[in-house]
Amino acid sequence: MLKPRYSLLKMLLMCMVVLSGASHAQPFPSKVVRIVTIEPGGGTDVAARLLAQTLSASFGQPVIVENRGGASGIFAVQAVIKSAPDGHTVLFNSGSTWLLPFLQDNLPYDPVKDLVPITMAIRQPNVLVVHPSLPAKSVKELIALAKARPGQLAYSAGSIGSSTHLSPELFRAMADIDMLHIAYRGGAASLNALLGGHVQVLFTVATAATAHLKSGRMRALAVTSAEPSDVFPGLPTIASSGLPGYESVANYAFFAPLGTPEPLIARLNQEIVRALAVPDVKAKFLVSGVETVGSSSTELASAIKADMAKWGKIIKNAGLRSN
Repeated sequence: MLKPRYSLLKMLLMCMVVLSGASHAQPFPSKVVRIVTIEPGGGTDVAARLLAQTLSASFGQPVIVENRGGASGIFAVQAVIKSAPDGHTVLFNSGSTWLLPFLQDNLPYDPVKDLVPITMAIRQPNVLVVHPSLPAKSVKELIALAKARPGQLAYSAGSIGSSTHLSPELFRAMADIDMLHIAYRGGAASLNALLGGHVQVLFTVATAATAHLKSGRMRALAVTSAEPSDVFPGLPTIASSGLPGYESVANYAFFAPLGTPEPLIARLNQEIVRALAVPDVKAKFLVSGVETVGSSSTELASAIKADMAKWGKIIKNAGLRSN
């Protein structure tokens, strides 16, 4: 008769230990949360800092932005995957995180195996613009002109593999046209090339284009997103004005290190999505030419898979390699 009583007592003691441990478990977050991203000063850094301010209030803990040099984000990714998977360190970066494997060999990380998706946070559509001397007034007219003058129309692009570079590569492939690619070091140089008339076509961002569109130094033909965008109000999409199925936007997402528990991923997703929905945050992003998204972790994983299939093919067919 003693054994059943002993077993019951043992079970009760074990339950008490478990409950005691749970009652003393630290809430999340229990310390500073780090958002690791690329070098300071650029759009990615500004976006991270805007979200950090809102997240600090909702988390009840400081949320800081930690910059790691290198525009491609390799150093930022490495810092995150080496961090403790406790939810207190996250990565924020553009699609270069998952597209670099197509542009470089021997990367020190695998974007699918080493990172856990949290949410697609924001996206940035580009605008297709032409020099005012070009007679094309629409996407259809630009395609017709390029077909009539194979290899004679030139377009400028910044860094290899950036959204403003991949957008015209997709355009060329889908329209089956031959345009001359002239590479420049950065978006500012590629923009100046169009303004100076050295090239005729450019895919660029809203903040770079707006003033020059108003002054007439360039002409906007269409936006690169699948649907019309508030970033470029009144402007048609490329897909609806001559090239069905076309879509190209720069995506920016949050990730956690491999091994981060699902409940922490869910909490991070909840708070970031909530921050993106704050009217003041949405308005500030829109002014900077960016649309807020706020997806689930599963939706981000699916988007990355689709992105890698789509852009991997474009990159390979174009023979693109980055330094």
